[in-house]
Amino acid sequence: MWDKEESLNREELQAIQLERLQATVKRAYERVPYYRELLDEQGVTPADIRSLEDVRLLPFTTKDVLREQYPYGLFAVPLEEIVRLHASSGTTGKPTVVGYTKQDLKTWANLIARIVTMAGVERQDIAQICFGYGLFTGAFGLHYGLEEVGVTIVPASTGNSEKQIMLMQDFGTTVLVSTPSYALYLAEVARGMGVEPRSLGLRIGLFGSEPWSEEIRQQIEAEWGLFATDNYGLSEVMGPGVAGECQARQGLHINEDHFLVELINPETGEPVGPGEQGELVFTPLTKEALPILRYRTRDLATLDYAPCACGRTLVRMSRVCGRSDDMLVIRGVNVFPTQVESVLLTVPAVAPHYQLVVRKKGFLDDLEVRVEIKEEYFTDDYKKLVEIEEEIRHKLQNVLSIGTKVSLAAPGSIERFTGKARRVLDLRQEGKGRKNEGTADRQ
Repeated sequence: MWDKEESLNREELQAIQLERLQATVKRAYERVPYYRELLDEQGVTPADIRSLEDVRLLPFTTKDVLREQYPYGLFAVPLEEIVRLHASSGTTGKPTVVGYTKQDLKTWANLIARIVTMAGVERQDIAQICFGYGLFTGAFGLHYGLEEVGVTIVPASTGNSEKQIMLMQDFGTTVLVSTPSYALYLAEVARGMGVEPRSLGLRIGLFGSEPWSEEIRQQIEAEWGLFATDNYGLSEVMGPGVAGECQARQGLHINEDHFLVELINPETGEPVGPGEQGELVFTPLTKEALPILRYRTRDLATLDYAPCACGRTLVRMSRVCGRSDDMLVIRGVNVFPTQVESVLLTVPAVAPHYQLVVRKKGFLDDLEVRVEIKEEYFTDDYKKLVEIEEEIRHKLQNVLSIGTKVSLAAPGSIERFTGKARRVLDLRQEGKGRKNEGTADRQ
C-alpha cells in the first residue's frame, strides 16, 4: 500500500473525516461568499456540524453552480495562491473552472500514487499517457501521480496513433494510460503496422474517462496481454484519483480520508438503503482552493463496505452504471445536448430541431449531429449546403473540442414530440440488447 490511511479501521477513518469535514465547512463559510450566503439563508453554521450525518444539513452543489460562479467565484484563496487552473465542459461554451494551490497539487499527486499502486504499478515501470494535455484534468493528474511513484513518464498525449506504437516499441512502455476505446483502437493500429500488440510488453492499463464494461476489459486484456484497471474522478472535486481498482478488482476503492461520499436518491435527495443504487455525492475534505460542499455527480453506482481481499478498508464503489442527467461522454469529453443546441441556435439557417446520434466507429465513439434546415434555406445548391455544414461543424468543434459529423435534414423530417424531446439516439450498444452505460469522469 502507498499510505497507511488506506487500511484504517472504520472508527479511525470516520474520526479523520469528521475533523476534516468540520474544517472544510468552516473554510467554505468564511472564505466563499456564495456558501456563506446560502448557509445563512438556511440557518446553518459550521458549529452545527457535530457528526458525519450532519453533512445532510449542508446544501448540494451542482455543475450549474460552478457555471454561475465562473470563473473564480467559488475559490477560497486569493488568485496569487492558485498555481494551476483546469476546466471541463460547460453547456454554453463556458467551462467549469477549478483551481489548485501548491498543497492541492501535492495531495492530488499522492492520491494518484495510491490508485496506481493499487493497480500494481511499480517504480521501474514506463507509463505512456495517451490523454490530451490541456485544460482537462486526466493527463496532468495521472502524470504527476505516476512521477510521485518514481515511474518514467512518456507524455505522448492523444492522436498520432502510429507514433504511439513506435514509442511503445522504442521506449519499452509497460503501462498504458488512456480511454478504454483508444486502447482497443491502438491495438488495431498496431496490427495495421504489422505489430502484434501483445509483443510490445505492456503489463498494466490504467483506464478511465468513459464508460466501459467487463466485456471490453476482457477484450483489451486479450488484445494487449495486460492487466486492465478502472479509475474514477471528476474535475469538480479534484480530477482522477477519487477512486481506483486494486488488483482484486471487486469495485473501486474511494479515498475516503479525502472525500466524504454519500449515495442519494436522485429524485428526493435522501440517502438510499444499504446495497441500493443511488447517485454519488462527494464532499472533498482536503481541498484548499475549492472547498466544494456535497457535489452531485449525477453518476449512479452502489457502495460496498465489506472487507476487501487486498486488505484496504476504504469503501468500494461499483462501476458507474448510469447517469441521472443527459450528459454524454464521447472519447473522454463531456457533451451535453444543450451545448449542441446553443451552437445550432447561432446558425441562421438551422431550425430548432436536431438529434444526436452516437455510434461506435471501430473502437472509438462517433457523434453525428442531425439538424433540420429552415425552409427558406433549403436548396438544391450543393455548395451552399456544404457551407452551412462547415459553419456548424466549425462552431461545434470550438465548443465541444471534438470533431463531429454534421448531417443536414430536410424541413419537417426530424421527429417531433408532444412531451419531452428525445434528442439523443445512442447506438453504441446496438445489437447487444441493452442501452449504453453512462459515466461522469470526466476527468
